[in-house]
Amino acid sequence: MDARSIIAKLRRHEVPTAKELSWFAQGLADGVVSDAQAGAFAMAVCMGGLGAQGRAALTLAMRDSGDVLTWDLDGPVIDKHSTGGVGDCVSLILAPALAECGAFVPMISGRGLGHTGGTLDKLEAIPGVSTQIGQDRLAQILKETGAAIVGATAQIAPADKRLYAIRDVTATVESLDLITASILSKKLAASPDALVLDVKVGSGAFMKSIEDARKLATALSETANAAGCKTSAVITDMDQPLASSLGNALEVSEVMKVLTAGHDTPLAEISAELGGVLLADAGVVATAEEGRERIADVIRDGRAAERFGRMMAAVGAPLGFVEDWSRYLPEASVILEVPAQDNGYISAIDGEALGLAVVALGGGRQVESDVIDPAVGISGIVQLGDHITRGAPLAVVHAAREDAARKAAETIVRAVTIGSDPAEAPSLIHERITA
Repeated sequence: MDARSIIAKLRRHEVPTAKELSWFAQGLADGVVSDAQAGAFAMAVCMGGLGAQGRAALTLAMRDSGDVLTWDLDGPVIDKHSTGGVGDCVSLILAPALAECGAFVPMISGRGLGHTGGTLDKLEAIPGVSTQIGQDRLAQILKETGAAIVGATAQIAPADKRLYAIRDVTATVESLDLITASILSKKLAASPDALVLDVKVGSGAFMKSIEDARKLATALSETANAAGCKTSAVITDMDQPLASSLGNALEVSEVMKVLTAGHDTPLAEISAELGGVLLADAGVVATAEEGRERIADVIRDGRAAERFGRMMAAVGAPLGFVEDWSRYLPEASVILEVPAQDNGYISAIDGEALGLAVVALGGGRQVESDVIDPAVGISGIVQLGDHITRGAPLAVVHAAREDAARKAAETIVRAVTIGSDPAEAPSLIHERITA
């Protein structure tokens, strides 16, 4: 076998065999496949697709390109993944909440992809935090704290690590097959007993329509269940940012407000919904509704915050971070309010445009080698249905330079539509898909 013949097969809209996909995944892992060939493969899959069998074969091939973890823990091992959206920092709330409910959560997460922020980049906005740890240390942290949010080691789905970075810079992020294989190769390598998938839909998500979101949710859940992992998917709204701030340190601030002050926000609601489904699938509770209440309780009474502090200390955060978090997070040197140009109601928000504005500020990567500025971003973003008067702030830009702040402000004005009639905010939870 060789990369060129497999790519040529895809170009002819033929699906490679499981053996060919396994060979290609191993080639990604050991360097036999070049960056150019990996990019051509990603584009060919994006344009032609693999179908259900090919998708499953690629997923398992990428999982098996590295280590598959095993655990010796006193409770169910469970996990969650989001398909990506703007202001989506649910993992930072949900992981400690699940651990407080008696589960173990080895959450192998990723970095920013396209216009969406990465969970690891957000965590690393906290001084001292390192998300790259070995498997032995991961197992130790799980036993000590119940949860850990870490990056995939070189031994976990190395084929995905390669392809993930290449997708980000070759405009092949949106492929159903590549998204499925990327998510599940890492998640299944962690050997969870149960998994919940938060599939985003709307202007700030990769999937813009409910039909596309449903296809992705179904592909993910069917593939994961076929691999022996009890999996459900929840389709949630991303027609506006989930948090009112975008950017790494700014989103950590939003998380800490929920954890330490019990703020009743969309972040808390989504966390409870996903956690409830997951606890029920893992057999911790009888129903998703009971699980939802348990997650909400540990967030409201501060137990999840205490657990988060222990998790963060285990990966290098200051011991007093939870008690005085605002003192530790970096702040941008340029702060600029963005005034509304008209009176009316917020009728639409282009979440993808806002996410790309954060990337342009330095809060994400345009090429793999870019260094992220954790302090930059956008805060105080208006919400759908809000009434606004001319001159009132649509949002606040946090930037390293004034020219960058002005460019971001121009993007925000274009991204937010002001109409004359009141608009109804969409429901956060669209539907649940179970096997």
